[in-house]
Amino acid sequence: MPTTLRVIVDQLVAPVPGAVGRYAEALTRALIETAPAECEVEGIVSSSLPSDYDRVLATLPGLSGLYKSSLARRELAAAWQFGVTTSPGGGMIHAPSLFAPLRRHDRTVGGEQVIVTVHDLLAWTHPESLTTTSVAWQKAMLKRARRHADAIVVPTHALAERLARIADFGDRIRVIGTAPRSGLRVPLGASAVAEELGLPSAYLVAEGTLEPRKGLVDLLQALGRSGVPDIPLVVIGPESYGDQHLATVAEEAGVAPGRVRAMEPATPGELAVVLAGAAAFVAPSRDEGDGTALIEAFALGTPVIHSDTPAYVEVAAEAGLSVPVGVGGGYVERLAAAVTAVLEQPDLAERLSIAGGDRANAFSWRDSAERVWQLHADL
Repeated sequence: MPTTLRVIVDQLVAPVPGAVGRYAEALTRALIETAPAECEVEGIVSSSLPSDYDRVLATLPGLSGLYKSSLARRELAAAWQFGVTTSPGGGMIHAPSLFAPLRRHDRTVGGEQVIVTVHDLLAWTHPESLTTTSVAWQKAMLKRARRHADAIVVPTHALAERLARIADFGDRIRVIGTAPRSGLRVPLGASAVAEELGLPSAYLVAEGTLEPRKGLVDLLQALGRSGVPDIPLVVIGPESYGDQHLATVAEEAGVAPGRVRAMEPATPGELAVVLAGAAAFVAPSRDEGDGTALIEAFALGTPVIHSDTPAYVEVAAEAGLSVPVGVGGGYVERLAAAVTAVLEQPDLAERLSIAGGDRANAFSWRDSAERVWQLHADL
C-alpha cells in the first residue's frame, strides 16, 4: 500500500489564488514529480464547485485523488481556527500556508503529522496592511501551529529568525526556499507580446503596491531626483492602494505620470516578457519575508537592484546591487544613485545580469520538493 502525502491545495480554488496559490501549485507539481517509490500525492480542498475540482485535477496532473471537505472555504477556515473539526483523515498532511487542520495528534501512531508554511509575519509587523479578520486568523493559527504542528516551513533564514522571536518553536522551523513560478519563460514571438502589452523600448520594472513598506513611493521619489535618467517605470501590481493612486504619487514625486504605468500580466509568459525586457528590476521593499520576486528576475537575466532587507540580502547573495535602507534618511538618494549607476554603466548591468543568472541556478522547485519529502520522512 503506497504512502500518501496529502497537500492542502485549496488556495488554487480561492477567488484570488495570489502568491500562496502560485506557491501551492508549483510545490505540489514538484512533489508529484519527485515522489519516492511507493509514495503518492493527494490533494485536499474545501467544498467547491465541480468545475473547481476539475481545474485542480487538470492543473496538478498526477494527483492520486482529491479529498473534498464538506465545508466551504470560509467555514473550513473558521472551523480549523477554533479546532472544532477533525482533520481530513490521518497520515501526512502538508499545508502551503497556515490553513491546516491543526489538532493534537501522536505522529508515532499511524504516521500522523502536519507541517505548515509561514510566508510572512505581517499580522505582527504590519497589521495595518491586513484586515482585522485576517490578523486575528493568522495569529490564532500560528498559536495552534506552535502547539500542534510537527514542523513549520519558511522560505528564508531571515524569516526563520523573526518567527523564532515571535513564538518558541524549538527545532521545528525548517528553511526551504522557493523558485520562479510555473511557466515563467519568455515565449516565442516575445517582441509581438511586448508590443501588445505596450511596453516602451527601455524601462525599469518593480513589483508591489503603494503600501509604505513596499518602498514603491521611495523608488518614485528616487526617479524624480535631479540627474536620474528619464526612464519609464512599469509596476507589476495595482494602480491604487487605499486612497492613493500611482499617477498622483508619481506626480508628487516629480515624475511625469506618463512615465509610470501599472500592469498585471495575465500569464507567466507575459510576466517573463516584462521582466526580461527591463533595463533593471528594482525591489525597494523595506520589509519582506522571502525573495521570490528577485529569483524570478535573476532567472530571466534582468539586472536586480534591491534594498538590504535581510531576506533580499540572503536570497541575492551579492548577485544584485544592494541599497541600504538605513535607520534615518537618505534611502531615496541611495536608490537614485543605484538606479543611475546601473542605467549609465553597461558593464555593471552586464555583471549583474550574469551574476543573477548564476544565482537563479541555486533555486528549483524540484530541490524544494525533495527537501519537503525528506522532512516528512525525518519526522
